Amino acid sequence: MSAARAGEPGRTRTCPHCKATILDSADVCPQCQHHLRFGAASQAGRQSEAVFRLEGTVANETGGGVWEYDLVVALYDARGAQLARQVVHVGALPPGDVRRCLVSLDVRPADAPRAVAEVSVPRRTPPRPPAPSRTVRTGPPPAPGKGR
Repeated sequence: MSAARAGEPGRTRTCPHCKATILDSADVCPQCQHHLRFGAASQAGRQSEAVFRLEGTVANETGGGVWEYDLVVALYDARGAQLARQVVHVGALPPGDVRRCLVSLDVRPADAPRAVAEVSVPRRTPPRPPAPSRTVRTGPPPAPGKGR
């Protein structure tokens, strides 16, 4: 193991469990909720806070047939440019059935120092190429003035 380094804000990686793209600083995957880091060092100063939370329920009580639905989440920056748009789920809602939806935006400080262990792998030196072999010619010598 080598010395600890501070994480770079916004850097991403792939969750080893569900293969979702997540923040490198995440201790728990927001997709599959598996723990990725354990210990007090990883938890210090890393508490997240839900700054936006929208929750709603849709019930098909009309008795007029099945409803189809698309659950779409979009994220925009301050200028109104779309950063991401994702269809989370599509489905059908039969009469008398209910769907509950929760959308949450959680934030946490990116400047909180965190110890991240880096694994140092010893460098392998490439094998040396074999020594050039000497060519042994059999037969008559080449004629003078002729190239090989």
